[in-house]
Amino acid sequence: MTELTAEARKRIFLACFIALITTAFAFMLRMMIMPTWEADFELDKTQVGTIFGAGLWPFGVSIVLFSLVLDRIGYGPAMAFAFFCFISFAVLSIFATGFSMLYWASILGALGAGTVEAVINPLIADMYKENKTTWLNILHAGWPGGLVLTGIVVLGIGDAMSWQWKIALIIIPACVFGFMMLNMRFPISERVKAGISDREMLRQVGWGGAFIVALLIVMELTTNVLGIEMLQSFGAQVVIAGFIAAIYGMFITDTDGNGLEGAVRSFGRPMYIFLLLIMLALATTELGTDTWIKDLLGPAINNALGIDSGWVLVYTAAIMMTLRLVCGPIVAALKPLGVLAASAAIVTLGIWWLGVLADDVAVGAGVIILAATIYGVGQTFFWPTTLGFVSEQFPKGGAMTINLIAGVGMLGLGVLGSVWLGQVQDTEIVRALQEADAEVAALYVDEDKSSLLGSYSALSAEGAGIARSKDPHLHQEALVTAQRIGKAEALFAVSILPIVMLVSYLCLITWFDQRGGYRPVSLDGNDTSKST
Repeated sequence: MTELTAEARKRIFLACFIALITTAFAFMLRMMIMPTWEADFELDKTQVGTIFGAGLWPFGVSIVLFSLVLDRIGYGPAMAFAFFCFISFAVLSIFATGFSMLYWASILGALGAGTVEAVINPLIADMYKENKTTWLNILHAGWPGGLVLTGIVVLGIGDAMSWQWKIALIIIPACVFGFMMLNMRFPISERVKAGISDREMLRQVGWGGAFIVALLIVMELTTNVLGIEMLQSFGAQVVIAGFIAAIYGMFITDTDGNGLEGAVRSFGRPMYIFLLLIMLALATTELGTDTWIKDLLGPAINNALGIDSGWVLVYTAAIMMTLRLVCGPIVAALKPLGVLAASAAIVTLGIWWLGVLADDVAVGAGVIILAATIYGVGQTFFWPTTLGFVSEQFPKGGAMTINLIAGVGMLGLGVLGSVWLGQVQDTEIVRALQEADAEVAALYVDEDKSSLLGSYSALSAEGAGIARSKDPHLHQEALVTAQRIGKAEALFAVSILPIVMLVSYLCLITWFDQRGGYRPVSLDGNDTSKST
């Protein structure tokens, strides 16, 4: 197959960029509309977190599955499936009657988003293999670009359009990228071109990586999807995930019909397994905070600026989009790990400061904007720079390694991170209310509920409704204060995660420095990380 022309590469890049905008549409629409769903369908915070999670963990499922077969089925059929999922997400959401339909609609949207990610990341890394991290950052400017575009449209429309019509907006970008992908010619992957076998690709991930992925999927399926009580203990979930990982480790590949290549039989690259674990914290820090930011900062922003708190997410997304588009000199100067370490330090300050502001009803507008700016700058480079780092260090893994790192991030956020953030809020709200007014707490705190992370207490639907209401009520002040404290505590909790990430990145930087500095790995035999 001949090399793609410059014009063909531009067309593919633009289609991938618009497809990523579509995934941002799905994320931003649900985030903007979630308070309305919470009120209309009487959802508690943990149910809200579960719906957010359903819009995230299937992303990981689809990205893993398509990574295994992408080289065989091709990019075109995968993108057709993504198009179908986005349209189905819109239709099911529009006609939802309660928690269950919203949950399954979110799953469809996440499957579409995961399929898009499974295609565009290895595709762009293959087309621009000489400068992977920079081009993946530029590509992923489409994500914040989509957030900005959706936020401006939805917030600009306000209450003039029902939430059902707002959901329908996703059909527009979905149809655009779907049309652009028709009859498009795609390049052969770098791994396939270099003659790297499927078995070697799978060995990069190993049974260690397979166990992490399997455990996250099993936890979600047994708890929220299948609801099988006897399988909901963590011990049972570990056993099931271990069995799946063992099957992966003994997997026999036959890529060309000329005989068995042999079992995978590899734990995986230790550095790659380490990065999978870091990705759990990274996704919750970036996307988890974005998911809740409108709700968490609502009171402070409304009081200081008199605007919808969704505009803060639009503002931080605009910062992210701009910086990703001009990332080249930053990546060249700091290298991927330097960029990630600096980002972790900056975002820690930003999230901690936003937590302080969420509990301060008298905060000024300038302070909120400054804190939001620091947060926006800090989170900018996390996701695409991690993808670039993985693609540069583990090219033998092809689509599998680059996509699995993103998949684990979304699985971890969807299965654990979003639910954890919601549960922290519920728990802290109840605690604050009980300390402030035990009698009010007795009236408006439900009996213990349960989630994947264990039992928790939450405000009743009536209590949450009173806290949201602007009408005078005997107990409103206590409920509003308790919610404000709970939201601030959620942000303080999140700020711990980037500290862990910072320490991890500094350890990796030290590791590379002891071996002569950071260098990308090429498939021509110049492997600088054989022991990782």
